[in-house]
Amino acid sequence: MTRQTAEALTRAGTVAAVGLIALAVAEADDNRADWLQTGVHDALVDSGGGLDVAAVCGELARHPEEAVRRGAADLSVWTDGNGL
Repeated sequence: MTRQTAEALTRAGTVAAVGLIALAVAEADDNRADWLQTGVHDALVDSGGGLDVAAVCGELARHPEEAVRRGAADLSVWTDGNGL
């Protein structure tokens, strides 16, 4: 369920959707974070690079909630090619 939700939210690609993933990442234990990362990865691979989650993470870097900023930083690492 976690992987599928992360994949669907990543495909949506909106600030709100990616913000939800970022918040989940910030609050996740290692196991859940692995599933979240897998879902994000699956969406990005299937899109053929058509999703710009990194740009959305850049917007979320200015989010008022610290947990969202922290999660967006982790997501950004996953999407830059080094974390996937």
